[in-house]
Amino acid sequence: MTQIEIEEVNSCESLPLLSLNHVSLLCRSVWDSMRFYEEVLGFVLIKRPSSFNFNGAWLYNYGIGIHLIESPAMEDFELRPINPKDNHISFQCTDVGLVKRKLQEMGMRYVTAVVEDDGIKVDQVFFHDPDGYMIELCNCENIPIIPVSSCAFKPRGSSFSKAPTSCGFMETLMMESLSLDMMNFSF
Repeated sequence: MTQIEIEEVNSCESLPLLSLNHVSLLCRSVWDSMRFYEEVLGFVLIKRPSSFNFNGAWLYNYGIGIHLIESPAMEDFELRPINPKDNHISFQCTDVGLVKRKLQEMGMRYVTAVVEDDGIKVDQVFFHDPDGYMIELCNCENIPIIPVSSCAFKPRGSSFSKAPTSCGFMETLMMESLSLDMMNFSF
C-alpha cells in the first residue's frame, strides 16, 4: 500500500525531489550553535567543503543536515515568549516525557502543546536554539498521513448528505470546493 502512495505522489509532473537534505541557519556564534545541536539534539559534526571562505559548520543526524553560517552582525536574540505558531523545525522523537526531563535538567525553557484528531493525540515540546530559532520535538507519527483526496465529503444540497466525514474542517471544505469545481467543468 505504501508503494502505491509513493507512486501516486511521484506520478505528478513536479521537480524530481527525493527528500529534505539540510536546513541552513544563520547564527551569531558557530561554536555556541554547534554545541547546542550536538549536545541537545544529538547531531554530529561532519566535514565541510574546504572551498568555503566563511565561518560555518555542517552537522548531520536523523537523515538530515544542519548547516550553520556565522553572521556576527545578526541581531541579538532577545528573550521572547516561545510561540508554537512561530516558524520552526520539527523532529519526531520516541519519548516526549524523556525530552521534557532532559530539557529541565539542562535548565532550558520550553512550552508544551497537545494536538488531537479523532482521539489520537500528539505531544509537542517547543524551545529555542541559541539564536532564537524554534525547535519542536513531538511524537507526530501518531497521526497518520492521509492525503486530502482520500477524505470523504458531503456535497451541499445533494443526496450524498449522509456520507461520513473523517477529515477535519479544512480538508472537508477543500474536497467540497474540488467537487463543485469538477461539476462546473463537466457542464
